Amino acid sequence: MAAGEEQSREYLQRHRLPELLHRLGALLLFHRPERPREFLIQVLERVKAGRRAEGEYPFLLDEANVDAMFSLLDVLGQGFIRPAQYREALKTLGLSTEDLELEDDDAITLDVFKEGMKKKMLESWSV
Repeated sequence: MAAGEEQSREYLQRHRLPELLHRLGALLLFHRPERPREFLIQVLERVKAGRRAEGEYPFLLDEANVDAMFSLLDVLGQGFIRPAQYREALKTLGLSTEDLELEDDDAITLDVFKEGMKKKMLESWSV
């Protein structure tokens, strides 16, 4: 691999740009704004405000969406899902699963699911 290519990869990874671009692309496809450039500028302004604790970060999912996702995963209506399902849900949304400390027999309740999703979404903006 050429030195320039390796430096480019390191730059992208160091600044977590692939994750940022993935998140911005997901927001664009979800909202499909008439003016995508203005929409992206507004999203990035919200990210800046969120970092300064002057506003909230933009989220792809609202609470109703998270509830719906959980109910789709909890097909038997037991009130909990397994860690493998939780990890898959995070991956589907492009969220990190690296630092999850879960045992295979843990039960993930709706409250734990919501809290974890919110935490991971906030982490995703920390680029």
